[in-house]
Amino acid sequence: MTSIPMSQATSIVFVVDDDFSVRESLEYLIRFAGWHPVTFESAREFLAHPRVFVPNCLVLDVSLPDLNGLDLQKRMALERQDMPIIFITGHGDVSMTVRAMKAGAQEFLTKPVNDDVLLTAIRAALERSRFALSRELELEALRDCYASLSGRERQVMSLIVSGLSNRRVSNELGIAEGTVKAHRGKVMEKMKADSIPHLVNMAGRLASLGLRHEPSCEPVIDSEDFE
Repeated sequence: MTSIPMSQATSIVFVVDDDFSVRESLEYLIRFAGWHPVTFESAREFLAHPRVFVPNCLVLDVSLPDLNGLDLQKRMALERQDMPIIFITGHGDVSMTVRAMKAGAQEFLTKPVNDDVLLTAIRAALERSRFALSRELELEALRDCYASLSGRERQVMSLIVSGLSNRRVSNELGIAEGTVKAHRGKVMEKMKADSIPHLVNMAGRLASLGLRHEPSCEPVIDSEDFE
């Protein structure tokens, strides 16, 4: 994944509305607020646009000629979770609003939309997107660190974060305690952990991603075991 540093990136506000006058009005408002507007007249046209890796959100009309706004929201829940949605509609009802909000919509507004209300909603949506992207980048970096560990280092990490001492790890893996200490140092260095609690926290996040398994004491060949 390539990304622009978020401190340097211009936030993008996507707009999907089949009414040209609405798109034109929103484009001007968004640009005036300092964000970058990108407009589409249909949901399918929007879906053809590649994902962006800067803070972004979607201002979405409910009634569209092809895929309606609520159906598009379902698609995005699977494909673009970091993009908050602000619904706008000319004929919304309570059940429609509840459905959209339960599915994670940032806001549900009725046309004609008050400019200040919409800008406030966009600002909150972009901050939500910024947080989601930051978390995604952190998790990607964590995955990369974990991928750099050797098989033995992963075993040592699993046993250490489960609370075992160096001696216990040595007994479990059948290697010298000094070798365990060497592996432990490598683990801390490669994972960029500044303490054992920090490493434990990382292990928990890896477990939530399904990347960490229960400790295995199966033999692992590692050249450092023989140094």
